[in-house]
Amino acid sequence: MTENIWGYPETSGHLAGADLRGWSVEATDGSIGKVDKHSDEVGSAYIVVDTGVWIFGKHVLLPAGTVTQLDAAEKKVYVNRTKAEIKSAPEFDREKHIGDPGYHDQVGGYYSGRPPVV
Repeated sequence: MTENIWGYPETSGHLAGADLRGWSVEATDGSIGKVDKHSDEVGSAYIVVDTGVWIFGKHVLLPAGTVTQLDAAEKKVYVNRTKAEIKSAPEFDREKHIGDPGYHDQVGGYYSGRPPVV
């Protein structure tokens, strides 16, 4: 598991400043949607995935530490989670996402296997 869940792993091939919007997102067991937005902010990097009809239009926040590979030629982001894990993840909350550190703790805890800090 990634020690820093909110940072891109060095081996992912991430290039700071790259625009990932619209790229396909691939879980370990298949496609889950497209990147709706993303951030390269140090200590708080993430992608937001629009899952479309797969789980009824849900948006999910994936910490950058879940990214295993970026394929610029194919415009694909590969993550080290299954479709079921992502489907069960906390839904992206546009309101809490910006100013609520507890929300990042909850999401980070889910993806790192730690219980959320309350």
